[in-house]
Amino acid sequence: MRTKTATPTSHQLPQAVEPRNPGMDLDLDWVRKVQANTSAIERRAQTLPGRRSVKKDYQAAWLCRAISCIDLTTLAGDDTEGRVRRLCAKAAQPVRPDLLDALGMKGLHTGAVCVYHDMVETAVAELDGIGISVAAVSTGFPAGLSPFHLRVAEIHESVAAGASEIDIVISRRHVLQGNWQALYDEMRAFRDACGEAHVKAILATGELGTLRNVARASLVCMMAGADFIKTSTGKEAVNATLPVSLVMIRAIRDYYESTGYRVGYKPAGGISKAKDALVYLALMKDELGDRWLEPDLFRFGASSLLGDIERQLEHHVTGAYSAAYRHAMG
Repeated sequence: MRTKTATPTSHQLPQAVEPRNPGMDLDLDWVRKVQANTSAIERRAQTLPGRRSVKKDYQAAWLCRAISCIDLTTLAGDDTEGRVRRLCAKAAQPVRPDLLDALGMKGLHTGAVCVYHDMVETAVAELDGIGISVAAVSTGFPAGLSPFHLRVAEIHESVAAGASEIDIVISRRHVLQGNWQALYDEMRAFRDACGEAHVKAILATGELGTLRNVARASLVCMMAGADFIKTSTGKEAVNATLPVSLVMIRAIRDYYESTGYRVGYKPAGGISKAKDALVYLALMKDELGDRWLEPDLFRFGASSLLGDIERQLEHHVTGAYSAAYRHAMG
């Protein structure tokens, strides 16, 4: 089956003004009712790569949409100001100008740049006036095991430095122990500390044990006011997968149907090929609809993904593949 979309003419559609998820009181009855049929979820996930096929102009349009939803990320111990500036330049000009001209996609840029706190001021200064958000990983990323007051203080520091999005990590033990009140209270405190900055709750799904735990943790974080729920830090042994994504997306759908508030989704870690990005976009369209294909409700946490998409777009324009080194991140 072919999923159609318009021939690319602009880098993104006008976004609706979306009311921010305010959260709600913790509803333990709702949380405990949530189940996950693992075998059915895995069967559905296995069919996803073969259920949608997009070619030629349609594929180029979907890949450009994927670029607009990327959180271009560097989270290395050897990050420098120079590396972050180069990454910001790539975020602002993710594809060679001649290719964008050929595609009619002038003005295309990524959704955000994601960095450690120490690099927030550098990224904010570099992206000033461009319209690209700066996201900071926080709360003792990636393990989330630093003292609680320091995790909250870290959020305040990143917001003060100019970050407009904060990617927090939850305490996995609360999920593994079924301590939903503790998870809710933690997430609520992080949400309050963010103020006007939007908060993405990283569940570290590869460490939560079961898909039921993933579903329940997703719901609790949304109840506590998460603007996005995110699969992984990218540092775990298992990061974003299609079964986990299906569970989290359906939790988002249930929350929206019950409250009227849309929450975003961010798969992160292990998504490095353009074909994988197309599968995730098709999944979002199938399960949540076109509104969740906008950058304010969907992001990829990725770095190498952009390079492969750029290669595919060059092939679309020229008919030939180029070497990966011609599409460096900086």
